[in-house]
Amino acid sequence: MIEKKATPAMQENKSELVFNRKNYKLLLISIAIVVLGFILMMGTTDIYDFRKTLLAPMVVLFGFGFGVYAILKK
Repeated sequence: MIEKKATPAMQENKSELVFNRKNYKLLLISIAIVVLGFILMMGTTDIYDFRKTLLAPMVVLFGFGFGVYAILKK
């Protein structure tokens, strides 16, 4: 059997994490934004209220978009 030796570049990549501390903070912020959007959808007021039909879904979509940004941020 032929064994491959690990080059210094391969060893360096093993210790490097995919996400750093800033990515995790941004992901937590995006989760909080999505939760805020769902909280805005709750309530006993009129179902066709501006807050429930337009504002809350936009906040949720912004939270998901921010989450994608947090994942792709280098």
